[in-house]
Amino acid sequence: MNTLYITGAGVSVQSGIPTFRGEDGLWTIGSKNYTPQQMATRGMYHNNPEQFLRWYYSRFATYRNHGPNDVHYWLSNKNLITQNIDGLDGKAGNKNYIAIHGRLDQMTPYHQQSDDVVVPVSTPWDEVDPDNLTNSLLAIFKIQDKPQFNYSLKPYVLLFDEYYTELYRISEAQQRMLDADRIIFIGTSFSVNITQMALEIAQSQATPIEIVDPNPVLIDYALVTYHKMTALEYIKQFS
Repeated sequence: MNTLYITGAGVSVQSGIPTFRGEDGLWTIGSKNYTPQQMATRGMYHNNPEQFLRWYYSRFATYRNHGPNDVHYWLSNKNLITQNIDGLDGKAGNKNYIAIHGRLDQMTPYHQQSDDVVVPVSTPWDEVDPDNLTNSLLAIFKIQDKPQFNYSLKPYVLLFDEYYTELYRISEAQQRMLDADRIIFIGTSFSVNITQMALEIAQSQATPIEIVDPNPVLIDYALVTYHKMTALEYIKQFS
């Protein structure tokens, strides 16, 4: 059976990375003047790169050295699309997973989204100087005043006012959804476009789906099975 796994923040909880919408979630804590939904935008990056990069560094880059947990290792040989940018599936050994929202450890040339696909490169987070945070971040991303197209760099992350492109392997992700005999969602709140896309494809193909979550989102679809448990409990039961 060709099973496709689509994972969200719930799989990284055991690695010490908070979910996005929990009490200490990454999307519940913004900056002094902006909500996370305002901070995590291309507009904010372009118009206020200092504040964007400082926020991104404090809320995401601080997790760059966390390691994979048993769930990531269990998924390491699976057909996988993850919403997470933490890169833990790669650290666990999955060689062909799709990081549909980008990767924390990489950056890309700053480009128009309609441009040809650019190639991500590693982000030298270890070169950041905490005592000179703003200037060192601006230097790494090659920004003087505002980001310049085809010169400056940008975190390899899909922002709220951006859309899925081939940089994020969207066509391949859709094909994997179409080819799947079963889709299993693990640790996701179904609050992003990629999960809605997967649901629509599953319904159009009459593909059975399974949802793994202690408090699963209820889906109006006949071919759904719920596993009301954590990702770790699931892999222990189904290994």
